[in-house]
Amino acid sequence: MTERRAYPSDLSDARWALIAPRLTAWRQARTDARTAIGIKGRTPSHDLREIFNAILYVNRTGIAWRYLPHDFPPHATVYGYFALWSKEGIFTALNYNLTGLVRDHHGRSAEPTASIMDTQSVKTSTNVPLKAQGIDAGKKIAGRKRGIITDTLGLLLAVIVTAASVSDNVIGNDLLDQATATHSALTKTWVDAGFKVKTVEHGASLDIDVEIVNKEPQVKGFNVVKRRWVVERTIGWLMHHRRLVRDYETRPSNSEAMITLAMIDNLARRITGETTPTWRDPQIT
Repeated sequence: MTERRAYPSDLSDARWALIAPRLTAWRQARTDARTAIGIKGRTPSHDLREIFNAILYVNRTGIAWRYLPHDFPPHATVYGYFALWSKEGIFTALNYNLTGLVRDHHGRSAEPTASIMDTQSVKTSTNVPLKAQGIDAGKKIAGRKRGIITDTLGLLLAVIVTAASVSDNVIGNDLLDQATATHSALTKTWVDAGFKVKTVEHGASLDIDVEIVNKEPQVKGFNVVKRRWVVERTIGWLMHHRRLVRDYETRPSNSEAMITLAMIDNLARRITGETTPTWRDPQIT
């Protein structure tokens, strides 16, 4: 790796050790595939760790790709890797593997049996195509809607990004399909009243008990809602990554990748016992 002053978002050696095997195997598989059909490609010149660090930098700071600092690889190269890893499921695979490690660390089985679902509507930037946006009539937000399903520790099991006008029921059904395809042991999920009948019925068809958890009507203002607070906390974790405060991605799939990447960062820090540096840290100058 090129010697340079480290950024707070950079991977430590311990976190890189968790991620490196998947990325190096991916690069080797691509090299072997080209060799098998007689294509002689260039030897990759950019360090995979630096590529991943650059993607984390964008995710954490919220800058545009072309504003990447010059001590990272070229922004077009970094985005190219990000797009490939998103398309080929590398981020999804990393999230799955790290989730299993965190669950094991907490004394849980690798495969969760219970989950919580929620949605979040966010505004979009000007570069997002109008056809990929919509209006959330309930929250009065024009933009996109994110649906996530987590385990009872708040770890991401599946994510979907749509126009904000898409109903929670449609998103909930898709989330259940995604989550059960990867985590076949799921039998329970808690949701808010926005998911209503259709998601409950779809869950039943998948042998999943979908329970609606309502707020206590007599409690005014903010209150912690049973079970649902877990997924709401996860949304809070994601909001530490400035790229997610607003949706900047042209493609919804890239938005999903950015959300998954933020969780990968969270998971890797959990496993290694590291914390995210903030302005409160006296070592940050």
